[in-house]
Amino acid sequence: MTNPSLTLQGVSYVLPDGRTLFSELNESFDSTPTALVGRNGVGKTVLARLLAGQLQPSGGRCLSSGSVHYLAQQTFLPQGGTVAHLAGVESVFAALARIEAGSTAQEDFGAVGDRWDIHARLHLELQRGGLAHLDAATPAATLSGGEAMRVALLGAMLSDADFLILDEPSNHLDRPNRLALYEQLRRWPRGLLVVSHDRLLLEQMQRTVELSSLGLRSYGGNYSFYAQAKASERAKAEQDLEQAKLERQREERSMQQQRERQERRQSRGDKHGKEGNQAKIILDRQKEWSEAAGGKLRRQHYATREALSDAVREAARVVEEQTPVSLLALPVTAAAQKRVVDIDLALPHVTGATRQVTLMLTGQQRVGVVGPNGCGKSTLLKVLAGQLQPHSGQCKVLVEAVYLDQQLGNLDASRSVLEQLLDANPGGNEADLRMRLAQLGLDAQKIAAPSGVLSGGERLKAALACVLYAEPPPQLLLLDEPSNHLDLASTQALEAMLSSYRGALVVVSHDDAFLQALGLTHRLEATQTGWRLEPC
Repeated sequence: MTNPSLTLQGVSYVLPDGRTLFSELNESFDSTPTALVGRNGVGKTVLARLLAGQLQPSGGRCLSSGSVHYLAQQTFLPQGGTVAHLAGVESVFAALARIEAGSTAQEDFGAVGDRWDIHARLHLELQRGGLAHLDAATPAATLSGGEAMRVALLGAMLSDADFLILDEPSNHLDRPNRLALYEQLRRWPRGLLVVSHDRLLLEQMQRTVELSSLGLRSYGGNYSFYAQAKASERAKAEQDLEQAKLERQREERSMQQQRERQERRQSRGDKHGKEGNQAKIILDRQKEWSEAAGGKLRRQHYATREALSDAVREAARVVEEQTPVSLLALPVTAAAQKRVVDIDLALPHVTGATRQVTLMLTGQQRVGVVGPNGCGKSTLLKVLAGQLQPHSGQCKVLVEAVYLDQQLGNLDASRSVLEQLLDANPGGNEADLRMRLAQLGLDAQKIAAPSGVLSGGERLKAALACVLYAEPPPQLLLLDEPSNHLDLASTQALEAMLSSYRGALVVVSHDDAFLQALGLTHRLEATQTGWRLEPC
């Protein structure tokens, strides 16, 4: 299709708990590569799914011309799912197999369409993407987070859709694969909408659309253009709001002075009337005039006050609601020389030079684990957390440790965030824990809802809270890509909290800026000759 498009006409969406997520959205998306940005929880993923036809709006219409392929943040596969499942071609493979076995069903031929060479194309794309060690039948459970995302992206490209909608596609990708993704998207010839907090990816887009508490706002440029325009808009809106408040204060003072003058005049008139022994009828008439004048003044002041308050409310409406995000420092002070980790082992499911790892960590070491997808970074953390057994060798973790994985496995999607935090900290004060969740941007309604209905960024915040605010406080933090799905404000809050943490830290990340902000003492890098630990 030459000109694919997606259109929102007065679209609203009401959450299952009755809250309106957004309303009256009107926008069109064409073949211009477009970024959809906004803070965690504002509804970006819901909007993306509405545009993809996976959800129906509560009001209004979502229109599309052509086929749409949607790639979610998290891919949930059936038990025993394979690379073909991840790439979204399992149904095509199954239809081909039935046709080869003699099927003449119209739905099988419809499922295949023009993709009779899909086996060869998948094999070729796996080779081109540096994934030649995989094939269609490879169990998806054996892939790293980065490898799984690369296969899913490869499937998006194989879909031949008229419009791609990608939700946080660079999460879990190492630097070379992020650069490869950017180049791949630059070559994509049809419609493209990307939901992301990855600033380098956002720079590749030609248009930025922001979803906020004010609705949708389109900007005709990449992230830098958007950030500059947004800052200017916000500064002007805040200046207008402050001006409206000052004007209201000035008018309030002026009206107060008018009331005081009138009260003094009335008081003098009453006094003169009594001293002059004026007739009662004259005094009554003067009182009526005075009360009438006072009533008129009060009505004028009321109207003025309402107009000024309306001006303040209108100015405030233009200023986007932004809840500050903060994490409380953890009360941990570990002895600097205390040994916390001592391992000499072979990692399971890992081949090559990085299979063998020897590592000894002490109480206040802060280690960033870096390396290409599939080298064993996540596997190393799972072994340290006791979730996987080493293939061979010894693994000693000598302190209380907590682990946050990429799939947020510590969260039960069917239970509320507050319930799970109370489980992690049974002696904690509920009011204090509610306050900590609120500081993360999780309000009373969100912490009472099943965690599975939250956005990706909100789920990550909830998982962080259950890990970081557990009792007793962990002396060793094992974090696997903790900044994925977080907006900039939340990432900065996490950086500040981890910078002040005084226990041992092992963190896997592909975000160099995030790692640099943590004040690491060492970097553990996967190289072609094995693991290398170096001071920062």
